[in-house]
Amino acid sequence: MNEWNRNNLLSFMESNGTGVVYFYTPLCGTCQLAGKMLQVVENLVKIAMGKMNLNYYPDIAEKFAVESVPCLILIRDGQVIDRLYAFHSVPYLLEKIRGELMKADA
Repeated sequence: MNEWNRNNLLSFMESNGTGVVYFYTPLCGTCQLAGKMLQVVENLVKIAMGKMNLNYYPDIAEKFAVESVPCLILIRDGQVIDRLYAFHSVPYLLEKIRGELMKADA
């Protein structure tokens, strides 16, 4: 999963992108586990995925109403449709992403 900056996120949103943005902080142990789970998910689904270190973007955290990390924002057509704070398992993430973001492609 590629590290995104402010411009990557802005471009993705303005182009009405569909995918996920993973917000984390590097010292968060739960974030490290969630990141590993998302690496597996990334290999199983073909969808735009980016990650952002919220230590550098507190204004983005506020704009997207991120309450804590790890946080996965699901975006369809440039609009936030869901936020996940509990990642549970790889199958759970796959089901959530496929159900929310890929149902129009099926």
